[in-house]
Amino acid sequence: MAWAFLTLSILTEIAATLALRAISSTTGTARAGLVSAAVVGYTLAFLTLALALRAITVGPAYAIWSGCALVGVALGGWLLFAERLSPLTMAGIAVVLLGVIMINFGGVEA
Repeated sequence: MAWAFLTLSILTEIAATLALRAISSTTGTARAGLVSAAVVGYTLAFLTLALALRAITVGPAYAIWSGCALVGVALGGWLLFAERLSPLTMAGIAVVLLGVIMINFGGVEA
């Protein structure tokens, strides 16, 4: 169950961050809705991360959470907002993913 909470935490953090990015290009009620989505998303992200930390140690959990969220936000920015991903950025994403895989196979307890 801890891994499900960690996965949900990652997904809600990505959604909240992308909502923040979308706020910059909206006005009126759409902006209010995106602000609400960001607040709810971050709240859920931290609550579900806290639940995951009941069974997964903080170091690996935080590394996986932040690494996967970084990759998700970078890809979401590229897909949704046409943000540029340079070859160096893509190499960095690959390194982050490799690190997350190494952490997972390095003996994370859950």
